Amino acid sequence: MAEVQVQEKGAKGGKVRSKKQSTRVDMTPMVDLGFLLITFFMFTTTFSKPNVMDLGLPAKPKENTPKPPPTEIKLSNSISLLLGKDNKIFWHQQDNTSLTDQNLNETSFDREGIRKIVEQAKANAADKTKFTVIIKPTDDAVYKNFVDILDEMAITKSEQYGVTDLKPWEKAIYDRKVGNSAGAAPATK
Repeated sequence: MAEVQVQEKGAKGGKVRSKKQSTRVDMTPMVDLGFLLITFFMFTTTFSKPNVMDLGLPAKPKENTPKPPPTEIKLSNSISLLLGKDNKIFWHQQDNTSLTDQNLNETSFDREGIRKIVEQAKANAADKTKFTVIIKPTDDAVYKNFVDILDEMAITKSEQYGVTDLKPWEKAIYDRKVGNSAGAAPATK
């Protein structure tokens, strides 16, 4: 606690001098209170938890299980999404012989962009129960765009989707398209 100490000095020449009071504050209780507050806030604070995205991955096959035959997805029941650089997204419903610079379409990540395109493709699918979205991030894509497209899959209720690499013929068209949109000269063979 705070103490007040009074010191008396003798009077000189008959004059009475006022008593000077010196104060001394004991800081021990304040330090104790500070540590108690720090301890309280440390125990009651919730630290930020990492956000985790749940991806439903297939189980690893057992060693003696035969491999299933490769499944071919019909173009009429699928759409391919290419995640590019600078937050660009491209889409197509073509095979390797019919994909060109003109039918590799660019869109945006907003409601009127990719969401509308996925919903239209699903509505136009030959078999809506087998509609599949094929997501193909390029080397230039950022993680945020991948998370955004997975959010769009949840919003559009597209439960069948896959993530895979670009095919070489898609990469060639993508490179030409990105090169042309950046103002570069088209690649020649």
